[in-house]
Amino acid sequence: MAKHGVYVSEQATSVATPVVVETGVPFFIGASPIQNAENPATTGMPVLATSWNEAVEKLGYSDDWETYPLCEAMYSHFKLFNVSPAIFCNMLDAGSMKSDVAAAEKNVVNKKVALTKKAIPGTVVVKASASAPAALVLNTDYALYFEDEVLTVEVLSGGSAYAATTLNIAYSEVTPASVTANVVAGGIEAVDLCMSTVGMVPDLLVAPGYSDNSGVAAVMAAKADAINGMFRGKAIVDLSTAASGGADAYDEAIALKNSNNYTDENMIVCWPMVKLADKVFHLSTQVAGVIASTDATYGAPFVSPSNKKLQIDGLVNAAGSEIVLSLAQANILNGGGIATALNFMGGFVCWGNYTGCYPTNTDVKDYFIPVSRMIDFACNTLIRTFWGKLDQPMNRRLIDTIVDSCNIWLNGLTGSGYILGGRCEMLSDENPDTNLMAGIVKLHVYITPPSPAQEINFVVEYDVDYVASALT
Repeated sequence: MAKHGVYVSEQATSVATPVVVETGVPFFIGASPIQNAENPATTGMPVLATSWNEAVEKLGYSDDWETYPLCEAMYSHFKLFNVSPAIFCNMLDAGSMKSDVAAAEKNVVNKKVALTKKAIPGTVVVKASASAPAALVLNTDYALYFEDEVLTVEVLSGGSAYAATTLNIAYSEVTPASVTANVVAGGIEAVDLCMSTVGMVPDLLVAPGYSDNSGVAAVMAAKADAINGMFRGKAIVDLSTAASGGADAYDEAIALKNSNNYTDENMIVCWPMVKLADKVFHLSTQVAGVIASTDATYGAPFVSPSNKKLQIDGLVNAAGSEIVLSLAQANILNGGGIATALNFMGGFVCWGNYTGCYPTNTDVKDYFIPVSRMIDFACNTLIRTFWGKLDQPMNRRLIDTIVDSCNIWLNGLTGSGYILGGRCEMLSDENPDTNLMAGIVKLHVYITPPSPAQEINFVVEYDVDYVASALT
């Protein structure tokens, strides 16, 4: 059929827009009081929260942070640092990690019976007496709710037990101690589910209360190097401050770090614990908040968390005894590859630029936190951006599109001051014909993030020439 007129068609843009990955997104794993959550998340599955209220709704909350370390993370991230989002993975299963409390007579006081903080609502059976043939009816004879974290039974007016002075109650309690280091280590694999369940990949793995176990820390570091088998991040881990088996003084921390193999380039190793008023935090929790806040401020992870403000008023060990560090002592810790906290000029700050591999590994891409994280950021962005190019015909146009798009993006990072420079090239010696025939192409990316200015020296000299010029 003959055509007559003016026609327009579209062609795909030859330069790909980069899919910039999220940074400073923590994956917190541990135990939470799932029994008091309004809309409990599935045990062992990632759950995204963008606010304090959302986290409490899905995970529950308790001030008992030693039993429920995820509550510490929730409080620090949303209340103190006011950053979001965060991903949580609760490993406490109220369906299997529980113990039964036998039926017993309970006194009704002001129409209420207080059970315990660990009681599981769905397991409560209330009878008027032990000999009663049937249980009372929830929301008809009695209500069930948490009051000051304690599961409470309240008899309802119009119900058959409203005048009762005692009730026979049986229930089950969660057993948070069942969430062992081994359980958490096994649960870290759940980070691979984040992309499909919450739509993002975290780049910080944090297990407050568990990462001071060397086995957990090792699993975290290994997973941080290959989230979903390809994405990269950092494991923020703690050294134990316990009097037995830990380091409750700074001069013991470096030896503990080395003897427990906290020496991976994918680790940010923290010591000691910290406090704010009467609340005690693992330093890893607050460092996660500092990193998230810093990334949000600057737009990319090229700025070190060191010398950035912590939300604390002191340092402590596991027993609660105060720890005071001088600048020299804090620098000794830094020299051993340990991030700490320092109160030197204007309040407490995170102090330390090195990953756990320092000083053994002296490759700048591995030992400086912001340099290593910026390279992780570049690698993750390249994967996300060019994933859609997989399985396309491998011809010159495809390769040029990828190389040009990558170079435009790297030039933008350079112009923004995120990196000192960068480029992408296809080198002939890295792409033999046999690889190209097999559909394998290798593109070489050069990138130089700025190192942190961790030492600034002034040379001060008395200049006699000023005497002559001033007085003659």
